[in-house]
Amino acid sequence: MPKVLIIGACGQIGSELTFKLKDLYGSENIIASDIGYHNLDVVNSGIFEIVDAQDYNAIKICIEKYNIDTIYLMAAMLSATGEKYPMKAWDLNMNSLFHVLNLAKDKFIKHVFWPSSIAVFGPTTPTVNTPQHTIMEPTTVYGITKQVGERWCDYYHKKYGVDVRSLRYPGIVSWKTMPGGGTTDYAVEIYHQAILDKHYDCFLSRNTELPMMYMDDAIDATINLMQAPSEDVKIRSSYNLAAMNFTPSSISEAIKKHIPDFKITYSPDFRQQIADSWPKSIDDSSARTDWNWKHKFDLDKMTTEILTQLRHKYNDSKTNS
Repeated sequence: MPKVLIIGACGQIGSELTFKLKDLYGSENIIASDIGYHNLDVVNSGIFEIVDAQDYNAIKICIEKYNIDTIYLMAAMLSATGEKYPMKAWDLNMNSLFHVLNLAKDKFIKHVFWPSSIAVFGPTTPTVNTPQHTIMEPTTVYGITKQVGERWCDYYHKKYGVDVRSLRYPGIVSWKTMPGGGTTDYAVEIYHQAILDKHYDCFLSRNTELPMMYMDDAIDATINLMQAPSEDVKIRSSYNLAAMNFTPSSISEAIKKHIPDFKITYSPDFRQQIADSWPKSIDDSSARTDWNWKHKFDLDKMTTEILTQLRHKYNDSKTNS
């Protein structure tokens, strides 16, 4: 069994990845960590350590304490928050990556997963079926850190033989954990508001099309990539990853099939400019060919699943209050 350290385990993706890895490999083999006790479900689910992703020594001590061989580096400052705190975003996103890559280079660990993002692309990138290899001129600090990070991952693999693997996540939608400052957050918020208020005021315009993915698919893709034989992982910068593309208008129509009186309004803010610089759809044929990636959820299936789960969640909260 691998001995896994998840850095940033309390975040949106990190939290669900933590539980999935515990199911796969046993709770005793998964060490969750974060900078604070932000998600008590994760904190109380097994072994948990306070680890600052920017503290090399703290990461190294944790590796040695638990004999870690694999790190999932999920800590990051996302696109919208990063525009408010550009230098903090640069420091967190880059320092944490260098620490983990150097620990792998020096043989303290064997395997690294580091997430990239569609934010690596920019307004000069082809927006429809964006290719795996294409123009990358990101316009956000988050996108810049991910683009630079991809180049360093590829460099460390070629120069030092580091087994680093990465995915360019599209927007991730989940009902379990609220997002943390991204441009695609609307696609999570809208479901909660549909249940609670039957109204959502969207910060993107009605026809803003973006690549999106249900969390279950994102977690499956992450684990499938990490379980793939090394010779099948032909891209060491980051793989394009895709499942579906939709707009705020189309997600609203999917919700109306379940909640007919749901209404959406539009008040685009600074995140609109970020979204406009990103692709509308992604060509992920390299992932599908190299390690047999397949998604399971489309918009309607995801909407049915999320609304069902949220109804249970909010009904349980009322019952317990």
